Amino acid sequence: MFGKSSKAPATAARPASAPVPAAAVSSGQEQRGRSTRVDTQIGAGTTIDGDLQFSGVLNVEGVIKGNITASGDGETLILNEQGRIQGEVRVPSMVLNGSIEGDVFASGKVELFEKARINGDVYYNLLEMAVGAEVNGKLVRQKPAESHQVAPAPRETTPPADA
Repeated sequence: MFGKSSKAPATAARPASAPVPAAAVSSGQEQRGRSTRVDTQIGAGTTIDGDLQFSGVLNVEGVIKGNITASGDGETLILNEQGRIQGEVRVPSMVLNGSIEGDVFASGKVELFEKARINGDVYYNLLEMAVGAEVNGKLVRQKPAESHQVAPAPRETTPPADA
């Protein structure tokens, strides 16, 4: 009854909305059919002062004081519960359970778990937000065609033809 079960592996018992634990991420296990491979890890005791550009999957458990930019279209930022970012974030997709002080620009999907905190505007294509997540700023949806422009383009004003 409470013993071992051969019906499903332990990872299948986690609800779809549960965040990927750091142990599962760092060990390379698969979660919810998605690869949790991590190319770069910033540990809990680490603070980075300065801008950071990455490729692949970046897992942040520490503090980054600077802007974060992804180098391609398939990159993912994972910000764990104890992770903090102070700066602008420009990534294709992100999984957030920590805090960001700055604007967020995501051309793909943004997943905000229950302890996620963003103090800034969020420009997104797809947004999934759990109960308890907090955004202190504007939520601006960008259509997929617009997602290549991560910031809204200023409108051009043309002088009247008779002037």
